[in-house]
Amino acid sequence: MNSNTRVTVLMGGISSEREVSLSSGKGVADALRSAGYTVSELDAGADLAGLVASLTEQKPDVVFNALHGRFGEDGCIQGILEWMRLPYTHSGVRASATAMDKAAARAVFLSAGLPVANGKVISIEELAEADPMPAPYVVKPLSEGSSVGVSIVRKGSNVRAGIVENWHYGTHALVEEFIPGREITIGVLGDRALTVTDITPTPAEGRDFYDYDAKYKAGGSAHVLPANIDADIAKKACDIAVAAHQALGCAGASRSDFRLDDTGDGPARLILLEVNTQPGMTATSLLPEQAAYCGISYPELCGWLVEQALHRP
Repeated sequence: MNSNTRVTVLMGGISSEREVSLSSGKGVADALRSAGYTVSELDAGADLAGLVASLTEQKPDVVFNALHGRFGEDGCIQGILEWMRLPYTHSGVRASATAMDKAAARAVFLSAGLPVANGKVISIEELAEADPMPAPYVVKPLSEGSSVGVSIVRKGSNVRAGIVENWHYGTHALVEEFIPGREITIGVLGDRALTVTDITPTPAEGRDFYDYDAKYKAGGSAHVLPANIDADIAKKACDIAVAAHQALGCAGASRSDFRLDDTGDGPARLILLEVNTQPGMTATSLLPEQAAYCGISYPELCGWLVEQALHRP
């Protein structure tokens, strides 16, 4: 690490995950300062010309991308930084855009032979007319992160009309079979899987899965790491996480989310849900927690991401 290295931390943005990004960015900026970097903070608002002007004025050696959601992890900001010839953390344009598009990511995972849930892309009109598949099933926006807009339709429930009425995530959605069991997640740094975290959402009215509040509100979920699961399953999940990272062409850090169905008498079923190319970096985030378990402090993790960006071919 060079104390003269100038880092601009991009945070905020204009997505539904703005507040989480601001929290991530503030934590990252403080951590990098403690590690000796020269740090500037920049809220990436809706004024694109202003954003470019600010980056030009700050003249960073590297940009730490702490943005989440649309425009921050879907290839948009990555394209701007490429155009400005500024090195930046995390994945590039193609990997970011593909991972953020759930349908495109599914196609990559299937091509790579990775396990995904049965599902398909439908129009919202189709969802309004009838159940697109047997319940229970999950309805997901195609290009949102942090479980924003995700709903579960269970047999006998009356929620489908409400989902359609309140839908503002585009004209189409991804529907997938609901996988019972538990949620696990695995962080990847480069070509290394960290560990497996078992996530249990704290019981709350209206919450039955790892939703936005469970992810980011204090006390929203309990994290057990390493997860108390069969060692062979844990290794398989780690291998899949690294394979998914590589199949998408990710760089730096990613985090793969899974469902582990161990509710029946037969073999456990492991399903890859998605790969996050911009894992959360808040105090309750999973990647820093896993890194700490592996002996990597929060400032070391942030510094590693900066150095990876600086020395990327």
